[in-house]
Amino acid sequence: MGDLGDRPLAGFLDDVAAATPAPGGGTSAALTTALGAALVAMSAGIAEAAAEHARAEELRARALELAEEELTSYEPVIAAHRLPLGDPERGERLAAALAEASRAPAEIAELAAETAELGARVAAAAAPAVRGDAVTGTLLAEAAASAAAELVETNLRDRTGDSVVKRVADARRRARRARVEAA
Repeated sequence: MGDLGDRPLAGFLDDVAAATPAPGGGTSAALTTALGAALVAMSAGIAEAAAEHARAEELRARALELAEEELTSYEPVIAAHRLPLGDPERGERLAAALAEASRAPAEIAELAAETAELGARVAAAAAPAVRGDAVTGTLLAEAAASAAAELVETNLRDRTGDSVVKRVADARRRARRARVEAA
């Protein structure tokens, strides 16, 4: 199912609703980040904030790339779960697969937090006619940061002191703070 950017929206939503592991929460969080970044880019463009517009476009492009990566990132976890319970490598393979499957959602959480922060700055400087779009971008990015952080925290629930878990918790806080500032 590659090339998410070229898929019709209705078809993508059908794929998400299907009883299959992908696309799932990670891809959805990444696309929500991309949508939030697009709104921030539009708002920054109208506000003639060139640097913010350019950064929002970069965030949008990277979020779309991560959405594509997320389509297959959980397959090794499923394969590890299918190993016999008595297999001596099962636990190690599962832990490694969960750690790797958390890489993209962790980046999504951080990207979404940055998008929310950028959106809050654009909203603060935008004319009233465009402010609502920048705030909407911020809100979407906050939701995406929280969703992606939740995926990582679920995958790495036994590793609460892990640096990745700490990074996504920080991303969630940053996005929440940006939402408060934008509102």
